[in-house]
Amino acid sequence: MTIISETDQSATSDLAAKANRHLWGHFARHGEGINPPIITRGEGVHIFDDKGKSYIDGLSGLFVVQVGHGRKELAEAAAKQAEKLAFFPLWSYATPTAIELSERLAGYAPGDLNRVFFTTGGGEAVESAWKLAKQYFKLTGKPGKHKVVSRSIAYHGTPQGALSITGIPAFKVPFEPLVPGGFRVPNTNFYRAPAPYDTDIKAFGRYCADRIAEAIEFEGPDSVAAVFLEPVQNAGGCFPPPPGYFERVREICDEYDVLLVSDEVICAYGRIGSMFACNDFDYVPDIITCAKGLTSGYSPIGAMIASDRLFEPFNDGQTVFGHGYTFGGHPVSSAVALANLDIFEREGINEHVKQMAPAFRSTLEQLSELPIVGDVRGEGFFYGIELVKDKTTKETFDDEESERLLRGFLTPALWEAGLYCRADDRGDPVVQLAPPLISGQKEFDAIYDILRSVLTEASRRM
Repeated sequence: MTIISETDQSATSDLAAKANRHLWGHFARHGEGINPPIITRGEGVHIFDDKGKSYIDGLSGLFVVQVGHGRKELAEAAAKQAEKLAFFPLWSYATPTAIELSERLAGYAPGDLNRVFFTTGGGEAVESAWKLAKQYFKLTGKPGKHKVVSRSIAYHGTPQGALSITGIPAFKVPFEPLVPGGFRVPNTNFYRAPAPYDTDIKAFGRYCADRIAEAIEFEGPDSVAAVFLEPVQNAGGCFPPPPGYFERVREICDEYDVLLVSDEVICAYGRIGSMFACNDFDYVPDIITCAKGLTSGYSPIGAMIASDRLFEPFNDGQTVFGHGYTFGGHPVSSAVALANLDIFEREGINEHVKQMAPAFRSTLEQLSELPIVGDVRGEGFFYGIELVKDKTTKETFDDEESERLLRGFLTPALWEAGLYCRADDRGDPVVQLAPPLISGQKEFDAIYDILRSVLTEASRRM
């Protein structure tokens, strides 16, 4: 039992009042009676609110805190670097930590992806990748290649370019007109595959990949610069790639001279089981975009990792990639990233994920017994549970029902029960889970128990 003193209650009330008056939340609703939970500390796989209550961090913050909360080693790495050199830009200069981190990342990346361009986050990495693709083709005699292909419901960030690549119409409408040139193809949600592909996952993968070739042909191969794909698509609820999917996509990109961008902002750094998830699915992209787990959230950083081929036109002593960010490759963030990667290697984080992923899957799959659970899908420590109105027909909830289910009941009920995760309806309604990579069966069972109880009640209410 947590006992809150009058002083603590006063401080909590004061913080809440300040938040309601001044703090503008991200992707957040505001208004009378809406009070955001205030998180004050984290320890291992748990977070704590301002009242002292503990919650399982079932989303790693936001797919970020790979090695868990409260790692003193990472805080010390930040303090040590800040004392030595707190800041210097990479605009024609370099710092030791950025240099060391770039070499480290190139060593993890497949093929000849040896050039690392630092950003401060994932959306900036995606933005950088599109800009690089455009300029690369201009420098190599194909100036018309500027368009990009991405998947339906896929989320790739909020900057104007990244938002054009994003495949969620509701996120785009308020900010239109966006950067022109973004086009969509089907995603790999096998649960809702159209006939006759709904019984053959490999054929479905071929169907989805071939739609990319079809889009390139339709737009004109001389106008398409890149294809942006997540290894496991986040928005819509964790869509893994069908067998053979990325092999076929790589063939298509090579055939049409289109760059393949592996957007690994979520999937990199052990979330699927390897430093880069393209290695888990056996394909070599032209560019990798990453962020989040690179520092386990202890300091912000992102990166675009490009092949030697893409860097070559810029290696002539004159040509400049006229793009950058003040805090890209920040020396403190780079130092924290290096320390975070040391933890990965010393503690065998990736090996742990590969070893425990089957147990996480089998634990969550027990929820399939519930009438409201239509599908349990994902890879590694990254899962989505799709909720349905009718399990036999796969009928989903309408907008009003989804609002009542997700925001009216599930989100507050899961939180009250001690689980922080995501109830999402950017596609069909899902509950998403991505616990810290240090989690084990104890945490899986606790997550399962809470989900089963809350989803059982949700079934009864709907």
